[in-house]
Amino acid sequence: MNKTVLITGGTGFLGRRLGDAFKGRYAVVLAGRSHKQNAIAAEITGCPVMAMDVTNREAVRDIFAQVRPEIVIHAAASKYVDIAERQPMECIDVNVAGSQNIARIAIDQGVSLVVGISTDKAAPPVSNTYGLCKALMERMYCTMNGKTTTRFVCVRPGNIPWSTGSFLPIWKKMLETTGTIGTTGPEMTRFFSTDQEVIDLVGTAIERNEELQGKIVTRTMKAARIGRILEAFVARKRGNWRRIEGRPGERQHEFLVGEPELLKTTEVTFGGVKHYVFAPNTLSPRPLAAPLSSADAEQMTDEEIHQLVDHPPAEER
Repeated sequence: MNKTVLITGGTGFLGRRLGDAFKGRYAVVLAGRSHKQNAIAAEITGCPVMAMDVTNREAVRDIFAQVRPEIVIHAAASKYVDIAERQPMECIDVNVAGSQNIARIAIDQGVSLVVGISTDKAAPPVSNTYGLCKALMERMYCTMNGKTTTRFVCVRPGNIPWSTGSFLPIWKKMLETTGTIGTTGPEMTRFFSTDQEVIDLVGTAIERNEELQGKIVTRTMKAARIGRILEAFVARKRGNWRRIEGRPGERQHEFLVGEPELLKTTEVTFGGVKHYVFAPNTLSPRPLAAPLSSADAEQMTDEEIHQLVDHPPAEER
């Protein structure tokens, strides 16, 4: 019998894709708090969907008792950077207290493995509330590992193109509404993870959980200057752009591994792909020499940028 996997935030952009990818290997159950999204996710993925708000500890306990998952992929998050700066309580409730609820109840229910989905915004220097909350989740999960039989691993992906609330669907809506895109920083750089790269990263965390437990794993990924994507987007979609006031919490460049993490990070290869494993509580035998910044990373080619712009998911077209 296939192991049961519960995906929190399972009715969101990433959660649906994780469910669709893993349903052939596991008995996947999606959990989300939006009844509208729950119905959509059930139709798109064919996976059973449960209503669950991670901030409600007893609701989490009820679903865990009913589903009895062996693996939990914790994808639920409040991830809007600017909103988190203006209204930090919601971000803290979901990303810190909600992650704490998942950890405590997973331990109580004897869950074998919890995979926490973090973000490159959690890498130092942290510049916003969202990144800080995700960094706390990483430390919480890594520190809880080894205290019980429940294993904890975290993954740290980059920006996922066309995900809900990301800049590409926002740009699309701006063009449709006004014909002009407002951008806060064309000189900024960002790491990008395809849907499949994030799925593979989570799969690696599950399959290699024995060696990765108590650690944070990320993988090599390309970066791009926002201005290059903007130019391609405007050329392809026809429109204009203008600079607007920056959003609170933004930073110029992102990091997969920050300078304070170097001594505890090891470069490894999984499936022919370079990965980086950060162990918050253990010095690395082969520490990294320099931070991994989107400013210095391998840049996306023009063809890759055009493909990113031209191929939104079906629900965004």
